[in-house]
Order: sequence, then structure tokens, then C-alpha cells
Amino acid sequence: MPAPRTPAPRTPAPRTPAPRSPAGQPAAQGASGPGAPARDRYDAVIVGGGHNGLVAAAYLARAGQSVLVLERLGVTGGAAISTRPFTGVDARLSRYSYLVSLLPDKIVRDLGLDFAVRKRTVSSYTPAVRDGRPTGLLVAGDGTRESFAALTGGEREYAAWQRFYAMTQRLATRVFPTLTEPLPSRDALRERIDDADAWRTLFEEPLGVAVEENFTDDLVRGVVLTDALIGTFADAHDTSLLQNRCFLYHVIGGGTGDWDVPVGGMGALTDALAGAARAAGAEIRVRHEATRIESDGTHAEVTVRTPDGEHVVAARRVLVNASPQALAALLGDTPPPPAEGAQLKVNMLLTRLPKLRDRSVDPRQAFAGTFHIAEGYGQLADAYRDAAAGRLPAAPPSEIYCHSLTDPSILGPDLAARGYQTLTLFGLHAPARLFAADNDAARAALLKATLAELDAHLEEPVTDCLALDERGEPCIEAKTPLDLERDLRLPGGHIFHRDLSFPYAEEGAGRWGVETAHANVLLCGAGAVRGGGVSGVPGHNAAMAALGR
Repeated sequence: MPAPRTPAPRTPAPRTPAPRSPAGQPAAQGASGPGAPARDRYDAVIVGGGHNGLVAAAYLARAGQSVLVLERLGVTGGAAISTRPFTGVDARLSRYSYLVSLLPDKIVRDLGLDFAVRKRTVSSYTPAVRDGRPTGLLVAGDGTRESFAALTGGEREYAAWQRFYAMTQRLATRVFPTLTEPLPSRDALRERIDDADAWRTLFEEPLGVAVEENFTDDLVRGVVLTDALIGTFADAHDTSLLQNRCFLYHVIGGGTGDWDVPVGGMGALTDALAGAARAAGAEIRVRHEATRIESDGTHAEVTVRTPDGEHVVAARRVLVNASPQALAALLGDTPPPPAEGAQLKVNMLLTRLPKLRDRSVDPRQAFAGTFHIAEGYGQLADAYRDAAAGRLPAAPPSEIYCHSLTDPSILGPDLAARGYQTLTLFGLHAPARLFAADNDAARAALLKATLAELDAHLEEPVTDCLALDERGEPCIEAKTPLDLERDLRLPGGHIFHRDLSFPYAEEGAGRWGVETAHANVLLCGAGAVRGGGVSGVPGHNAAMAALGR
């Protein structure tokens, strides 16, 4: 990816703030909506109406502050939205982000959100071929032990699985509550975890060491490793421990590591957040793009581009729910290193679930959890080497799940009655660099190869099961990192805005992990420390920093 252009330096020169009433409050009360009159000055302006920005807005407004949210697009939600992507088809899909694990119950309770999740009855299914026979590993409650024994021929791998994930769950109960507290030091977090083996496994040695020490079966090893590679381009033995950081956030959610289905789709969460922010008094303005922030550390001004032209909004502080690259551009600061996403996101609507070659598992079971494809340990290593060498992986790894099996409410009544189902596919080891020369051609080639890996475990091609839209086109769409960069301004298509960080304080991190070099400008997006995923944590923490808590 080409390096972003460095903006020309400039000296901030804020305009004189608008006059205020003797009580210190703005003279005019604004209303929410694109055509409503705005205040001259706010306690807080929030740039970006994604879920983290809405969390921050709701907390600050509930604390009695005047808050304005500026959203560039026509709707709030950012990557956490539900849409009908297929023309004339009543299926409302979580188009980008799609499962919930890292959202603390504390945020739901604090903000009084009308939002719920449902547990999946199956954790995962991973098809395989052993001795020429189709089989697989089903992780689903009481049947897990039997499935391990059938696949591996003994008890060893299942016992290792139980020990390993008992360790991650103990760690989760200790680490997850810290995400909405001031950043602990590295030593303080280590003391809180109080488990030398867990600390070594996740914070000191490449994850591949623990995977190979604990497990012997290639398929089991691969299933464990996949949580370290979601949106993360790394090898199991990467000395940067980038894979460890990704794995950590995937196993601590809610103190259990469970990944749940948002009822009504991901848009139900952001709709609830927007409603909570408005109910508390925050103003939300769509099609209002912040183009510049000037701050002297005490006062700030935000230049806003609207359909009617440009204007300037003054504020005591600004919270930026955008990437660190976007923050630097708004402030005229030196940009951080380029980010690079590494995934293929595919949405599908099917008239029926395809039959499996492994007849021992019902498709409704296999697709209810995470359906792993080409994700054996060796396959993941091969795919990483291919992509690192600049080639599309010969056997692209990916994982699928069916939202509508757990939550059919995302389908219109007619589609639900006819047995239609949604499939969400997330491909790994697909870095943005592979699409730079010809995004359309690379997308088509990778999608074809990815579906072929899935078809190898089906009795019928998945494309035979695709529904058609009102124009007769198959209901399938694929998004590369470059598509996400274009649609959502994710830098390099990176779903976490930048590489994930360990959840402890490092030099310059600040008290909450949201602070910047500007005293009254905070980063409340996924690029904050402890950001990434649909969590609301950076929004909560930026609000706490703004309130001095």
C-alpha cells in the first residue's frame, strides 16, 4: 500500500469562541436532525457516528454536557450496521461487523439500551477428510468429547482442549473487567492475572509455541489458531506477538470468550445507541463531515462540510471516532505508519443450506456456529506464506456462520417461511497488497477459490443454493480491504484501524488509552488502546477521560 501523504504543517489558530450565557451554557438549544439549528458552542463535538462515537455521546449527554455528533454518511453506525444489500430482497444483513463478544454488559446497563444477544448452540464445526472419509470436528456442548474421539482416535486432544480453554477462561474473568477501567500497568495486569503459564503463553511467547506444545492434531491446532488471525496478517510464530494480541481479544469477551448473535442484526445495537444518545440530549447530524480540527489545548474548532456548505463549530473538547490516520489528517499532524487489512468479507442469501459430505452432522448444526474452511494448522501456514510472497493463497482459509439460524428476525416473513438462510463468510490471510494492482480481478479470483474450498466439503455447490434478487442476480457480495477503505475509510481496509495493542499502559498511552498530544482532543475509535471489534470500550473510556473520571 502506498504511504499516506503527509499533510502540510499548520499552526492552530482557533477563532474567538461564541459568546456564552452567564451560566456557561450555549445561548440557543439545538435540536437533533440535519435541518435543525445548531448551537454555536458545545461541551463536546464527536467526529464520527460509529458505535464508539455514539457510546461516548450517550455517556457525555447523560452527564449533562452539550454534545454534537458529526457523521459523514447518511446513517450512523459505521461498520456496525444492518442493510438490505440485495435489490428487492427483504433480508437485513449485518453487512460488515457481525458478532458481539467484547461489548460489556456495563455499557448496556449504564445506557439503558434496548438490545439483546443470543447464544449460539454450536461453537464451531470444522470439516476434514481422514483416510479418504469425510468427517469433522464439532464443538457443541456435550457432543464435543465424542467428536474429538471420533476425529483423533483418543482422549488426549480433548483433554488438552479442556485444559487450554480453562486457562483462557480464567484469564478472561480477570482481564475483561479491566477494559472499562483506567489502563493498568503491565506489572499490574500480570499481577491481576496471577497465572505465570497464562502470562507466558499470551504475553511473552509466540502463540504457535503454546499451540504446538498443547496439541498434536493438525486440524485441532488450526481451530485454536484461527482466533489469532481474524483481520490480522501474521504467522503463528511472529515475534511481534501480533497474533497473540488478536487471540487475546477473541477469548476474553464478556469474561467467557463467547461470541453471540445480535438480535435484529448489528444495526439493532447502533440504532439503540443513537436512540440513547438522542434521549439524553445529544444532537446527531448526518451528512456532516468534519474536515479540520484546530485546538490550543483548551478550546477547539471543527470545520464541517455539509450539503449546504462549510461552517465552523466550537467546542471545549473533540472526540474523534475515526482512525489514527484520519485524526492526524484532521489535526495536520504527522500520520502514523500505514495500516493494512487482511480479510475478505462475503455476504450471501441462500434458498436452503447446502448438504454436507459428512453425513454425521446436520447442516443446521454445522452452520449454526463457526464453520471453518481450509483452516488446518498447516493450511494456515501455507496461506500465510503465499500471501506474504504476494500471491493469493492457493487454498484460502475462511470461516462461515449463519445468523438466521439463531435469529430469523433479520429475514422478512416470506423468506423465513420459505426456509431462506443467510451466510456470512470471513476470509483470512487476504492482505490489501494482494488487491492493489487490480482489485476487481483479485476479488473475483479469491472469491472463486474460497468458495471452491467450501464446495470440497459439500454435496452441492453453494452457488446452487444462492437466492436471486429482483433482477435475477445471485445474492452474494464480497468486500476486500480496498473496498472497506473506500466504503468506510478504514485505513488499508484494517478492521481494527491499526494493529491491536495489549490492554496495558505503554509509554504515551495516557490514563485511559484514548489521549492524544492535544489536551482536549481524544481518540474514541477502534485505534485507541483496547480498541477493535464491536465493544464500545473506546467510546466509554473517552467519555470517562473527558469527564475526568
